[in-house]
Amino acid sequence: MEYSGMKALVMGLGLHGGGLESARYLARHGAEVTVTDLKDEKALAPSIEKLEAEKGRGAAGGRPFRYVLGRHEMADFEKADLVIKNPGVRPDSPYLKAARRIETDISLFLSASPARLTAVTGSKGKSGTASALRWVLREARGSGGEPPAPGQKTALPGKAWLGGNITVSPLSFLDELGPEDDVVLELSSWQLGDLGGRKNGEGEALLKPRCAVLTPIMRDHQDRYGSMEAYVEDKRVIYRGQDGRDATVAGSEGWGPGFLAESRGRPLLYGEGPLPEGTSGGWLDGASGFARFYEGPGVSGALKGRIIEAVPERLLVPGRHQRMNLLAAALALLDLGLPPELVREALGSFPGIEHRLEFFHQAGGVRFYNDTAATIPEAAAAAVEAFRGESPLILVTGGADKNLDYSPLAGAAQGLKGIILLAGSGTDKLKELFAAGGVPFRGPFDTVDGAVQAVLDAARPGDTALLSPGCASFGMFLNEFDRGEKWKEAVRRLAN
Repeated sequence: MEYSGMKALVMGLGLHGGGLESARYLARHGAEVTVTDLKDEKALAPSIEKLEAEKGRGAAGGRPFRYVLGRHEMADFEKADLVIKNPGVRPDSPYLKAARRIETDISLFLSASPARLTAVTGSKGKSGTASALRWVLREARGSGGEPPAPGQKTALPGKAWLGGNITVSPLSFLDELGPEDDVVLELSSWQLGDLGGRKNGEGEALLKPRCAVLTPIMRDHQDRYGSMEAYVEDKRVIYRGQDGRDATVAGSEGWGPGFLAESRGRPLLYGEGPLPEGTSGGWLDGASGFARFYEGPGVSGALKGRIIEAVPERLLVPGRHQRMNLLAAALALLDLGLPPELVREALGSFPGIEHRLEFFHQAGGVRFYNDTAATIPEAAAAAVEAFRGESPLILVTGGADKNLDYSPLAGAAQGLKGIILLAGSGTDKLKELFAAGGVPFRGPFDTVDGAVQAVLDAARPGDTALLSPGCASFGMFLNEFDRGEKWKEAVRRLAN
């Protein structure tokens, strides 16, 4: 798709890549690009440096990018042919009301992508699930997702790609896509909300994933939504455009059954314990995951109604909630037509992803993990449970509040060897809960070095140290990934 001569305004350059890739993509396709952000040039320096390097390679057609930083100018929104909105910008922004046409990096991608799409959302677990999907889809195509060597068997042609909320804008690879490729998109509620009701050039839903996967829905982002119903309504956008040629995967608890009842895609249910006869989906039995299908293009006559092992007993990622995420991924992969043996073996070799229960260092007999992406209490509580009974655990937790209930985390932290708190408004709530429950803790610390030193003072050989904040990162850090990187850097520097 070409944007030659169009005036494009990128609202929110940010540091996660969406604004940067939008500016790059539009410039490559002929647009005159202005970038505006409430942050100043110093805060946005990493993204500006990358954008200027792009211009130096001639990708902007020799035209300079125009920057309006530290403020927004209403005239820019009134004159622009299209405005690219960062998902963090509230839809009721007065600047957006002046825009003629509003897009996002995701909507630009969906308008032009020729690839088969699998989309994943949820409150927690969506990054791990999306990454596992892409891992298996790459394994199905040969080593590292590259074309197979001559004579090598492969289940699928093309390549597999991953983008979206996982900090990789799909615009970064859109120009390389072909119709035989698979794309997995992780989509946040904000990104989905921006796609609600959007149509493509043929009048169909702009977002129509071949498989839509919903991980568990938990209380989150109430500082923006104000109610769970408003939050969940945006999640529903992931399957609203589907039809009988598609599939929706959702859990058996909470909002999941309602999602499956509403979706026009084939319902695939997953949860604990065997499913009722005649229900397609999967369940965990001990450490393994099993599946059974009654319909769908990926179901051959020999597989129909048969129980198959979809998730192996031995995995590289810890925790039962991780097994549940892999089970959801397996159901989507099987519906796409991948052989059960390939799915099972590839999931068994899935190494997990950075910032989610990531094992990254060992020193003095102590194992260190990074779970900075656990930004709500339930996610941090699940991380604690993943290590329960494995080894004495020292938990580093706390941070900024998002108007959430921290009792799940406070309950899970009972009986741990140690609790180290990072400073923040959410930590203030945690301190009250810990004090009421007689749970000892150290801190809060307003530096990562201080928290790491407290861990090292308490840890002994055989212990595990886990950063799982259960809170937002703003205040001490640029974002949750900056928090994880600073934790890993400090551990590697101080623990030797």
